Amino acid sequence: MTLLKRGEGFEKSLAAIAMLSIVALAAILVFLLTQALPILREVPFFTFLFGTDWYPTGPAPDFEIGALLVASLAVAATTTLISLPLGLLTAAYLAYFASPKVRSIVKPAIELLAALPSVIVGFLGMVVVAPWLQESMGLDSGLNWINASVMLSLMCIPFICSISEDALRNVPVALSEASLALGATRWETLYKVQFRYALGGIGTAIMLGISRALGETMVVLMVAGGAAIIPESLFDPLRPMTASIAAEMAEAAVGSTHYYALFATGLVLFITTFIFNALAFFLTKKFQIGGKH
Repeated sequence: MTLLKRGEGFEKSLAAIAMLSIVALAAILVFLLTQALPILREVPFFTFLFGTDWYPTGPAPDFEIGALLVASLAVAATTTLISLPLGLLTAAYLAYFASPKVRSIVKPAIELLAALPSVIVGFLGMVVVAPWLQESMGLDSGLNWINASVMLSLMCIPFICSISEDALRNVPVALSEASLALGATRWETLYKVQFRYALGGIGTAIMLGISRALGETMVVLMVAGGAAIIPESLFDPLRPMTASIAAEMAEAAVGSTHYYALFATGLVLFITTFIFNALAFFLTKKFQIGGKH
């Protein structure tokens, strides 16, 4: 009886700790809303969200984040296109094809790469990748969209790979053996059985990767180019929302229109990340075959 009561108390404690995350999330949202509302009284919502003129200083400032929003989505999309296949294929190799010796070396190396500080990645993009792009492509500057995407991919691939590999290794062996016994190849078994069963963990990895790409600040601040324009090619500079907030918050006077505009930008970033995570969660649950018992 005492053990039962202790177990119930432990469960309640865990539930209370879990609720703290929900309360913290709600508090952040309320704070952003209160700080963002003043700018929406001066600038119409759709003009603020979809306009492309961001000139926060000067005699006639413009507060329109359309170009910043497009830049964030563009960088996140190209980063996902680069990191998702590389991360999943590396996870599949480590889970099913690599020898134990190779896995014991490669897996820790990938996890150590995930711990690399973002400022180091940004510095690598500035001093190595940017000059190479500028010289090899004949560009005016190597600080651009593709540079930011490649550097962010270096940060996203370890998360996607490590979590996906753990999910794939948790697939019941009986499922794989049954598929192979029915005549499927190893690649067909991997694609149609193992990936589908592990989709819950893979979906979590994808959510973390996209969130990292959308929310990363230092890398895009250092290597994206900082131009608040809508890019027309992968070699154009751009300025995601996170970079704009980080670069300008120290210059914005507290209580000014610029100050509230940056908080509104943060609110849009918060909502955008939430939408992507909710969409990934929904798609994962829809197509997952594991755990539906």
